[in-house]
Amino acid sequence: MPVKVVVGAQWGDEGKGKIVDILTKDADIVARYQGGHNAGHTVVVDDTQFILHLIPSGILHPDKKCIIGNGVAVDPSALIKEITELEKNGINVNDNLFISKRSHLIMPYHKFLDMSMENVKGGKKIGTTGRGIGPTYTDKAGRLGIYVLDLFDKKIFKEKLELNLSYKNFIIQNLFKSKVFNVDDILNEYMGYAEKIERYVTDTKLMIRDAIHKGERVLCEGAQGTMLDVDHGTYPYVTSSSTTAGGACTGLGIPPQKIDEVIGVAKAYTTRVGEGPFPTELKGKEGGLLREEGGEYGATTGRPRRCGWFDAIVVRYAGWINGMKAMAITKLDVLDKFKKIYICTEYKYKGRSYTEMPEEIDIIENCEPVYKEMDGWMKNSVGITDFKLLPDNAKRYIDEISKLVGADATIISTGKKRNETILI
Repeated sequence: MPVKVVVGAQWGDEGKGKIVDILTKDADIVARYQGGHNAGHTVVVDDTQFILHLIPSGILHPDKKCIIGNGVAVDPSALIKEITELEKNGINVNDNLFISKRSHLIMPYHKFLDMSMENVKGGKKIGTTGRGIGPTYTDKAGRLGIYVLDLFDKKIFKEKLELNLSYKNFIIQNLFKSKVFNVDDILNEYMGYAEKIERYVTDTKLMIRDAIHKGERVLCEGAQGTMLDVDHGTYPYVTSSSTTAGGACTGLGIPPQKIDEVIGVAKAYTTRVGEGPFPTELKGKEGGLLREEGGEYGATTGRPRRCGWFDAIVVRYAGWINGMKAMAITKLDVLDKFKKIYICTEYKYKGRSYTEMPEEIDIIENCEPVYKEMDGWMKNSVGITDFKLLPDNAKRYIDEISKLVGADATIISTGKKRNETILI
């Protein structure tokens, strides 16, 4: 079966963009199945850095078809900007990009409501990027969403817009005491977007079905990580879509039995952006060193990421949820300067031991991590492409992670660049 899925095995920002870029050489189609432009995938080709938000990382390969699936929330303004930036860098988008007719549109009132709802939560903030992703998925579940295909029927688009604003404006005016949105202003703005993106819009489910029937290889790309999944993550501190491998089925229209392999991506340590529990977080000198050595600042927002030791409970949990037997470990080189390295193998809470991910958010927030201590390697690993050439302690660390997680490390990233990678 010719379908592979790449998922994040932590809280996102694991380096999925680079892994997808590497795997694209063996794919015919690369398809994004969830999320919006709140995620950023960074890929370095030679000395040029690309940050992609909506378009799959496979777009950097000239002969690959790239799909934005029905499970993705699309801000047309952000999409057009991303297309323009790629074209400026000589990347062919026009022949290679395809957008699902049934992707849901992010509207201006979604962005307003996203930030306004976050502001009223006070100390219970989620840490949203304010890009309108959550309210877009809320409307999708509430059967009020507006499809990308609606852009090309002005009458239908206006009817759906008027229905939404009939009560969105009531909330905006009466709850948030703000200026309401005008139907004609939004209509004119989005009709302008329609002209610019119409060439890319198609029935992507049919496109993927036909490709699979022909034996073509489909690589499915997730945005955030498993622990941000709306069903299986650290709810409510999650995103609003299905980030796990199951999301590839719903977000692209692929039958489960057609998925051949799931590859989980995990950093050699752990990071998290925004609010929410993070058992292995380091708030002192070591956490700061991880952040600086790893360049741990959000590709989309620039926000500093919270950093901590590798959490085997989290990644093993992600392994089961996603059915991953293979794993890509990224940013191994970031640990080069640490004399001692730690892996969380257990949580302690009120005298009880947990070796599996608890369901209760209170336990995850207040537990004490129990660590396995390992010797660091204190040698430069940047750019190594042969596993045998890694320092012995780095090899032991990789082996220990694989054993604890229950997945073989088949890809190890030793730097930012495409070629700074070990393929096992």
